[in-house]
Amino acid sequence: MGKIIYAVIDSKNVRNVVADLTSKHPGILGASLYAVTFRDISIVASDFTYSKDCISKELALDFAAIIDAFAKEVTLLPIRFGTFLKSDEFVNQLLEKHYDSFFTNLQRVENKYEFGLKVLWDYEKGIEQVKKVTESEEIVANEYFAKNTVHTNYLFEKMKKHRLEDNLLKHVENLIEEICCHLKEINPECIFKKMINNSLIIDASFLVDKNSMQKFVQSVGELNGLQPELNFLLTGPWPPYSFVDIRIE
Repeated sequence: MGKIIYAVIDSKNVRNVVADLTSKHPGILGASLYAVTFRDISIVASDFTYSKDCISKELALDFAAIIDAFAKEVTLLPIRFGTFLKSDEFVNQLLEKHYDSFFTNLQRVENKYEFGLKVLWDYEKGIEQVKKVTESEEIVANEYFAKNTVHTNYLFEKMKKHRLEDNLLKHVENLIEEICCHLKEINPECIFKKMINNSLIIDASFLVDKNSMQKFVQSVGELNGLQPELNFLLTGPWPPYSFVDIRIE
């Protein structure tokens, strides 16, 4: 029977907690959870016989719920759904091979949680603001392209499109700078993705110390008042999926 792994856990000084958690929470499909330990790090696993027929969205959600329950009690590195190993021997080999990386990442996320922030806007209204900036820059361009020919008109339109895209990106970058400035007292580690689509202009992840979570949530709420034309959607706390830098081979 194969194994599925759920999380890497800092088991130092919390061995009893890990034992208690694995006894309280069943794994997916009701399998018993257990910990495989190497030095002061453990991997939480359960028996699982892989087949394409048993993989489903519901199973993935159950898997995530187990990790969420553990994250409330101990520092962990969440493993993405679908990491299967042949036996406990392979789990041990994984622990030994990646011990240093696991240890470094656990230190990075110790007592911290991930929050997601999506910033949405009304594309039509937002792009009009950016167009006004772009149009104010086109006076010089009009003088340069004084000759009204097919060739110059084509180049002029291409330049306008390029400037609009450039100013749109600058607009989003300025917004990111404002968000970071507003959160500077909390100073969370952050990852930003820009211009996901016309409506979602920023998709960000923040790694927040558990003692600063309430202040972080309050500060993000204030952004809605400071930027009424935008919609700030905050989710979390989550296990730190976006801040785990491990390649399991």
